[in-house]
Amino acid sequence: MHNGKKFIPATSDYLTFLIPSLVGIFLFIVPVVYKGDVTLPIAFLANWLADQLESALPYIAVGIFVVAVIFSIIAKVFKPNFICKHAFLRNLLDVGYFWLAARITGAIFGVMTLFEIGPKFIWSENTGAIALYDLSSFLLVIFLFAGLFLPLLLDFGLLEFVGTLMTKIMRPLFTLPGRSAIDCLASWIGDGTIGVLLTSKQYEEGYYTKREAAVIGTTFSLVSITFSIVVLGYVELTHLFFPYYLTIVVAGLVCAIVCPRIPPLSRKPDTYYESVGKQVDETLPSGISVWKWGLNLAAQRARQSKSAHVITSGVQNVLDMWVGVIPVVMTIATLANVVAEHTSFFAYLGAPFVPILTALQVPEAAAAAQTMVIGFADMLLPAVIGNEIIESEFTKFIVACVSVTQLIYMSEVGALLLSSKIPVKFLDLVIIFFERTIITLPVIVFMANLLL
Repeated sequence: MHNGKKFIPATSDYLTFLIPSLVGIFLFIVPVVYKGDVTLPIAFLANWLADQLESALPYIAVGIFVVAVIFSIIAKVFKPNFICKHAFLRNLLDVGYFWLAARITGAIFGVMTLFEIGPKFIWSENTGAIALYDLSSFLLVIFLFAGLFLPLLLDFGLLEFVGTLMTKIMRPLFTLPGRSAIDCLASWIGDGTIGVLLTSKQYEEGYYTKREAAVIGTTFSLVSITFSIVVLGYVELTHLFFPYYLTIVVAGLVCAIVCPRIPPLSRKPDTYYESVGKQVDETLPSGISVWKWGLNLAAQRARQSKSAHVITSGVQNVLDMWVGVIPVVMTIATLANVVAEHTSFFAYLGAPFVPILTALQVPEAAAAAQTMVIGFADMLLPAVIGNEIIESEFTKFIVACVSVTQLIYMSEVGALLLSSKIPVKFLDLVIIFFERTIITLPVIVFMANLLL
């Protein structure tokens, strides 16, 4: 990056950095009030399209599931050149057998639910129907807009600028290099999946150690603001957006300070990816302010941006989420709903949280405890189930906050982490999930008492 010393930005470079970045900030970060509800412009667009296509969305979703499975099987079995020789298509379609099975199962569940065929416990209103009509259909439109517009945040220098400004904050607070602020920001304001992909790429290129990659992937692959609003909508508390998001930020920061300093993350080795070694130098050039250096890097990045690449990147983001994420969400959400609806499994797992919630004086502690563990399957499930079994607005608020700050959910971020080169195992994810729950719960209850 130090070749930036020789780079002389032009006014057009600053404008290329500033204008798309400001549009991206407006779409993904600036809350607006519409018809009395607080929302984000990106969520407003998704809701508008969902309303226009309401009856067609489940059919479109299942159609995508089926087509994705057909092409994934073709890629796996026949390995045609048009897939194998195209890096994006190969990564998208030629997946491991576990993920192929998850996609096939998602497509089967989708077809069964859409046409109400097969065992009713799969497609009933509290199992497959929630996964298809509530989750998958809305994810289809939210991922469409989020994926298309995400390059406004990633490709025009905003992350380079913010990352440079945060260099002296990340290391002492979070034991991480300054450039990790880029991943954190991409996750927080974009999507956790983007954070995992960025982290994995940076690790493979020698910019993060094993420990740093594991910390960033499990601590900063945050649920986006957009997804957070979806969770809040499920518990019917969108009018509490500001206290809700403030609580998430505070609890998330506490976790980000504590988790890297305790096992299993603290025990990961500080060594780089073997095939490339260390490729990073954090030193700032002398005789130039951090602010000016950040602007310089942002302008440099903006000049390198090509509109055709930005459009391609947006389309690839959408396909990646539609094909790689939503069918897995359909599978895991349906299975988790079946387990939650027809067994006492999550109630038993959540039982240890009853005395904790009671001690914290949370109303309806027994009902709330059932939602504490189910978030490991999918982030939206605690909100969906909590809304059905909990009356107290205060408790619903806590459930919504905990489900977002737990962060390790297997339908998306957890699945991505395990399939990436980031050095984390399934047991690591289980332990980190419970650590995050135990650390954030008291913080969230304190904030709820303070703000509500």
